[in-house]
Amino acid sequence: MALPVFCNSCFCEPRNLTPRFSLTSCGHVFCEICLQKGKKDECLICRTACRTLVLSKQISPDIQSLFMGGDVLYKKYSKEISQVSEFQEKHRNHLLTHYKQKVAKLEESLKKVTQQMQQIQCMKPPEKTTSLPFSSTSRNPFTIPSRKQNVYSSYSLHSSRPSTSETMEAMEIDPVPSPMRKV
Repeated sequence: MALPVFCNSCFCEPRNLTPRFSLTSCGHVFCEICLQKGKKDECLICRTACRTLVLSKQISPDIQSLFMGGDVLYKKYSKEISQVSEFQEKHRNHLLTHYKQKVAKLEESLKKVTQQMQQIQCMKPPEKTTSLPFSSTSRNPFTIPSRKQNVYSSYSLHSSRPSTSETMEAMEIDPVPSPMRKV
């Protein structure tokens, strides 16, 4: 049901022989006769400066909606709201799919790196000092120091330069080839 239109001054309603009605920028409705009685560009009710717009079927849909019934407006705007909601939902789902794929790729990369780290840890030598049987002396120049040992602890504190055997002893030898080196 449409909202009834009436003049805010004389309270007449539009009929076949009734003059045209106008809407003011301050939100009042007047018939043509009452509008001519007042001052130009001034509202008869609130006495503020205003502009007028003749009500007809050619006015903008926004102005027409001011005179529509609530049930008609509900149907019109619920359809628009539904379309907007569906549009936004589709875009949210698209973004969510993108992030799910990105997370899946990152999880796969993490899984591969974890497996590689486990393989590398399995290839680590035991943390014992191993001697190679090259010398019959008590000090073997090819002794591999433990990672916990201080590599420089075998250097003499009194000499200014370490001897060749002490330098060889201080070198750390990795018996497992590096994956980056070509063997």
